[in-house]
Amino acid sequence: MIKSMTGFGRFETSDGTRKCTVEIKSVNHRYLDLAIKMPKKLNFFEASIRNVLKEYIQRGKVDVFITYEEVAEQNVCIKYNSEIAGEYLKYLRQMAEEFGLDDDIRVSTLSRYPEVLTMDEVSIDEEEIWNLLEGTLRKAAEGFVESRIKEGENLKNDMVSKLDGMLTHVDFITERSPIIIAEYRKRLEEKVKELLEDNKIDENRILTEVTIFADKSCVDEELVRLRSHIETTKETLIAGGSVGRKLDFIAQEMNREANTTLSKSNDLEISNVAIELKTEIEKIREQIQNIE
Repeated sequence: MIKSMTGFGRFETSDGTRKCTVEIKSVNHRYLDLAIKMPKKLNFFEASIRNVLKEYIQRGKVDVFITYEEVAEQNVCIKYNSEIAGEYLKYLRQMAEEFGLDDDIRVSTLSRYPEVLTMDEVSIDEEEIWNLLEGTLRKAAEGFVESRIKEGENLKNDMVSKLDGMLTHVDFITERSPIIIAEYRKRLEEKVKELLEDNKIDENRILTEVTIFADKSCVDEELVRLRSHIETTKETLIAGGSVGRKLDFIAQEMNREANTTLSKSNDLEISNVAIELKTEIEKIREQIQNIE
């Protein structure tokens, strides 16, 4: 199957205490270019995220957006530092004794002293978070790949149709080429007769001129290669896989053969068809740029 490099996938997962959303979208690119945007607390998983995505994606400029939130707001806790509280209490009593002050220390007062009570984040269970994140990531990636396959199938069908049309053009040039040689000979003989009037025509000279013309305008090799490239492209599309780079190379070769055919043409009809061929090849090349 053929995959387009344009795709979109999104999935959201919640386990009651956490919620994770992954959104993936992509456009054309020569290589795989992953751009991941996510909360800082998930940065630890970036390498693992990239490894998972590489299982699903080979080429394209891919933007990944990850959101993560704690549904139950219990991500902090209060910590009591008894040793520090004891130090405060010892010195407060010492001060009261030294200066003859009332010992009016209350718990509420002592608790307000720095570092006696502190707010700490609850330790993150990395394994639980990764299990949630990985599951969400894979589901989003599966949807993303499915959208690429659907678009890729549309691309394949359209390209196969264009390739069949190109074969029709090649058939026309193949059939037309011998005819223009015969037409050239006829025009040449008529022109010589007109110039020589009643004098006898030198058949050998005519044959030589026709041979030179035929050699200059012969595109048999170009047409054979062009037909082969078209058939190879069709077979590659039907076989599927990550074939974008291979098809791009074949399209360049097709364009080269079409250019040579056009440059050798001495016939208006063949020139027009060769131009049509070049136009179709350019359309094919544009579509190939969107194949993974």
